[in-house]
Amino acid sequence: MNEEAVVVFSGGQDSTTCLVWAQQKFARVRALSFDYGQRHKDAELDAARAIARKISVPHEVVDLRAFGLLSPSALTSPAINVAVDGGLGGLPSTFTPGRNLVFLTMAASYAIAAGSTDLVTGVCQTDYSGYPDCRRSTIDALEQAVRLGTEVAGFQIHTPLMFLTKAASVKLARELGALPLLALSHTCYHGQRPACGTCPACVLRLKGFAEAGVPDPIAYAIAS
Repeated sequence: MNEEAVVVFSGGQDSTTCLVWAQQKFARVRALSFDYGQRHKDAELDAARAIARKISVPHEVVDLRAFGLLSPSALTSPAINVAVDGGLGGLPSTFTPGRNLVFLTMAASYAIAAGSTDLVTGVCQTDYSGYPDCRRSTIDALEQAVRLGTEVAGFQIHTPLMFLTKAASVKLARELGALPLLALSHTCYHGQRPACGTCPACVLRLKGFAEAGVPDPIAYAIAS
């Protein structure tokens, strides 16, 4: 078993699955979350804290609110509607340019300073929201940049969900025993509890659970 990993952790469905995956792959795990001024940050960070506390994983939150001001999107500006498209270059309005690049670079710095060469993130290019920084080609390029920039040749960014559909990721969560933790997770872009059930994040989550034939353990404001 490898020694330690840092998990980029939002408290959402995918990162929670990855946190449990990492616990079973590494002797020690740390979770790192980001406050980037996201409209749903209270619900998101509360979920992250609750899940990390539940499984006794050290958890820290990094203040990146300035990033949200510099890179506005539907996730960081209430003036922009949460929609499927209509954002920068025709991408979803929720796409925040460079978000994963910034998060992963900071998490890599944190991990390497702590003596870890392993970073875990829940990004996925198979069944995702259309964000280019979720693709494996982006992760490969960033991984190489970190190796060159730090001279840590063994540094790795693990993406256990990269080539899974959302339904397959639900099944993986079930296999890992992560479903009880998913009851504490948060996905809704609007930060609602019960979740709205209509925003792109809720729709994708509901679709995955439905196709997997697994009941979603969180509550929704509309019948699912």
